[in-house]
Amino acid sequence: MPDVVINKEVFYNPVDFVLKKLGGTWKIPVLWRLRVKTWRYTELQKDIHHISQKMLTQTLKELEAEGFVQKKVYAEVPPRTEYSLTPRGQKAVEVITYLRNYGLELMKEQGIDYEEMIRREKQEKNQKP
Repeated sequence: MPDVVINKEVFYNPVDFVLKKLGGTWKIPVLWRLRVKTWRYTELQKDIHHISQKMLTQTLKELEAEGFVQKKVYAEVPPRTEYSLTPRGQKAVEVITYLRNYGLELMKEQGIDYEEMIRREKQEKNQKP
């Protein structure tokens, strides 16, 4: 297979290309949340545990530059910024969904019930005063 070079970055095949576009720690969690609704920056930051302000800003900029996310700024005081998926982002979520489902299957094979873990975590969070 021929190597593809774009902006001095080498891609060895189409799978490598898409993984570099969607890879990293935070892109998939951001896209996953945007699949169901439009989010404001602060909502995303509160919902994605462990992400720093710098990394969320960088991730959103990269996703916007790649055409996966659209940013809408409202001229209000204070300013309001919302993020939503583009058609390209919606297509990426289809791929992410497939990978997630396969990951859940592999986890079950290892005796891990990830969905139950999430349910318990939410239940514990709701019980805290």
